[in-house]
Amino acid sequence: MNNPTLQMIHTVLTQLSGWLSRTFDKTAAWVTQLSWWKFAIFAILTMAGGAILNDTLFSSEEVVVTKNNNSNKHRKVRSATDGDTTVQIDDTGIRIRKNKPGSGGKEIEIDENGIREKNGIATPATPATPATPATGASEAAATTNPPAAPTAVIQTGDDIHIKLPPDMAREIGEDINNAVADAADEEISSYRKTSSKWFANFVMLFVLSLFGMKVVMGGKVRAEEKAREAGVAAERESLLRQVSEAKVQMMQAQVEPHFLFNTLASVEHLIETDPPRAAAMQRCLISYLRAVLPQIRDQVASTNLGREADMIRAYLELLKMRMEERLTIDYQMPEGLRSAAFPPMMLQSLVENAIKHGLECKAEGGTIRFRAEVAHKKLRVSVSDDGLGFGAAATKGTGVGLQNIRERLKLLYKDQAQLIITPNQPTGVCVTIEIPYELAD
Repeated sequence: MNNPTLQMIHTVLTQLSGWLSRTFDKTAAWVTQLSWWKFAIFAILTMAGGAILNDTLFSSEEVVVTKNNNSNKHRKVRSATDGDTTVQIDDTGIRIRKNKPGSGGKEIEIDENGIREKNGIATPATPATPATPATGASEAAATTNPPAAPTAVIQTGDDIHIKLPPDMAREIGEDINNAVADAADEEISSYRKTSSKWFANFVMLFVLSLFGMKVVMGGKVRAEEKAREAGVAAERESLLRQVSEAKVQMMQAQVEPHFLFNTLASVEHLIETDPPRAAAMQRCLISYLRAVLPQIRDQVASTNLGREADMIRAYLELLKMRMEERLTIDYQMPEGLRSAAFPPMMLQSLVENAIKHGLECKAEGGTIRFRAEVAHKKLRVSVSDDGLGFGAAATKGTGVGLQNIRERLKLLYKDQAQLIITPNQPTGVCVTIEIPYELAD
């Protein structure tokens, strides 16, 4: 077998195996998507349809053939051959002819007197037993049925002709035909029974194969489907997280420009009027920038609580120098919680909201408090003020800051984190962030 033939066979086998694999996968996906009651209905309909088709294709029906005896007035010739010998049956008798002719021959005649060879010596026949004289019905039958014609066997070379009476020849031919027809009917009936059995077994095997496929492949297909759904959900959450972090990075890049400009303007004014106070404000600004700039440069998704606390403390110190006695800071930060993991810029947003919407618009100012603690394996960080409270001042707040914090907590911690907003007593607002307590990387 040459190389092109081997390559063609390999290509055909590869295509066939690929088609079978794709067909199996599609069938498995289809059958596993069906519910059990739908599969049961499908199996019942399949077996019922198979039974109907089986009866239609392989049912055995008797065929009745009516023969017209009037057709017997013409001589019928029936023949059969096996290659070497041909046998013919007609009204004159039976002819046996060798397809390979021989040489020589003789003619033999058999009748009630014995066996005679024409042009030869006759061989005596076995004496026949004398018949009992017929009486009654027997005599009538003998009178009605004349004696049969003599039977002769004629052999000429390789051909043998057995002469029979026409009625006997027809009876023999009909018996042979009936035997051949019965044998054919029996063979057809056996074939139909075998085919019917094979077809019924095929339908049953098909249904059982689908059942086994649903049982075995159902768990795998459902697991793959859940994995795909989980992958889509994870991809969606990843995109939302990226959007949220992009917003945070934008906030980090802004760092309240108007706040920085106002602070630098205050430093410039104090340099002329109160140099020591200007130097203190400058040191606070440097501390604040030192805490904020790494956040802007690193753009990390998570930092530690100590870093965030230092940033808002520097921010509050700057505000304290600007607001002077109108702002009181109550800052409590346990040293052991500085290494706890915490999302960046969240505390900055809470402090800015408390100052801008609660204390700056209040003539006498107020107090801002910062607390951090661990309870029930949860890190709780709260920023509260005793300012005007929600809705008391006509500020330009849009509520986007708190909404962004809530969305970021949901993306980062699912249902394990929450943003709690409660009224403060006697006035003001308390905002608490609660997240799982973990150490920062």
